Amino acid sequence: MRTQLLVKFGQKVRNERLRQSLSQEQLAAKAGLHRTYIGMIERGEKNITLQNIGKIAVALNMKLSDILKDI
Repeated sequence: MRTQLLVKFGQKVRNERLRQSLSQEQLAAKAGLHRTYIGMIERGEKNITLQNIGKIAVALNMKLSDILKDI
């Protein structure tokens, strides 16, 4: 079941990825994660770990606090 928290986080990741003109594959490669995992996160289908949030933040050149802001 998708929760608002997961959906909002996924939207934040997707918006930032698109703002940087990255594909899901490119973001996944930069973060050391699988492309389908990125898709599941963006759709709010995956309850992501703090460790993977950190990997995504680094891949997007964001501070951890910024990627979690307003969620």
